[in-house]
Amino acid sequence: MTAAVETKRATVMRMFAQPIAVVVLVTAVLAWAFTRDLDAIERQNINGPVLLDAVWDHLVISFVVTALVIVIAVPLGIVLTRQWARPAAPVFLGIATIGQASPSIGILVLFFLLSGWEGLWAAVIPITFYSLLPVLRNTMVGLQQVDSALVDAGRGIGMSAFAVLRRIELPLAIPLILAGARTSLVHAVGVATLAVFVNGGGLGLLIDTGYKLSRLTVLITGAVLAVALALLVDWLGTVAERYLGPKGLR
Repeated sequence: MTAAVETKRATVMRMFAQPIAVVVLVTAVLAWAFTRDLDAIERQNINGPVLLDAVWDHLVISFVVTALVIVIAVPLGIVLTRQWARPAAPVFLGIATIGQASPSIGILVLFFLLSGWEGLWAAVIPITFYSLLPVLRNTMVGLQQVDSALVDAGRGIGMSAFAVLRRIELPLAIPLILAGARTSLVHAVGVATLAVFVNGGGLGLLIDTGYKLSRLTVLITGAVLAVALALLVDWLGTVAERYLGPKGLR
């Protein structure tokens, strides 16, 4: 069996195994939590409406961050690969690297102290800064790896620079851009648990409550749901990479 066939089989197995594992994990933990003899505080935090609200808030933060990252990083990555803007590329990559290298809780708290904001945007903006690098770097690498002969051929048949970008460069760079978006989304899901410190909601509220009040059931439920959500969005990113890229590269 060739390496390509083995890789394809492993990818297919992951496509089916990962969501099944998430469903089994969440079902097992929720069954364990709801069948325990909960006290008043635990019942207040472990019930259907509270859990659904926490998951929804977490998803909103994560997907708003990912949308902002794509809107900012993809156009910026395109610009920085143009000949006239390449000298500025190290500056922007350095700024994005600082964002990801900095402690996420530090970025959140610093933004809160500087802005005085609370809620969704107080969490979204610093997490966006934290998550920029994978999409920015992958956009640049994806465009830079396009064979220059293909670009020259496009220009040779009369295509404009924009047409070459839209019809040749971007389609070939899509797999790497999607991989960067998947990484950013997983980062956003993880860091979104810290949104509780700026009154942003999410599953971090359960984790923080369980820790501060020594309620292990609440802590474990929040933590497992956050892990399951990260695994689920990672799986969705894998599906997007597989089916949204150019057919010839799948």
